[in-house]
Amino acid sequence: MANVLIVDDSRTSRRILREILEDAGHTIVGEGVDGEDGYLKYKGLKPELVTMDITMPKLDGIEALQLIKKADAKAKVIMITAAGQKEKMIQAIKYGAAEFISKPYEAEEVLQVIDSVLQG
Repeated sequence: MANVLIVDDSRTSRRILREILEDAGHTIVGEGVDGEDGYLKYKGLKPELVTMDITMPKLDGIEALQLIKKADAKAKVIMITAAGQKEKMIQAIKYGAAEFISKPYEAEEVLQVIDSVLQG
């Protein structure tokens, strides 16, 4: 199981994701409330995996992804997308996102994507 950092400006989204991951045996090492907070926590906590919402204040998920990948090229970042964010998804792939999970969360899909990213 992995040490995971959840970055999302929605407290509800963080709570749902935390429940899904902890129920599956993963450890949540921290939560970021915006892209800047997520980047700083990544540097301090060095999680094995990050879930990163795309739309957030201060730094959005794409900007935070770029900073994390610059600091650690091997970082595994899964982007969280809402409907209608195709353009942002294309950008995220370009900047090194490992995979995508769509809101609203389906526990099975979340765990499948995370397992696939962790297995490389």
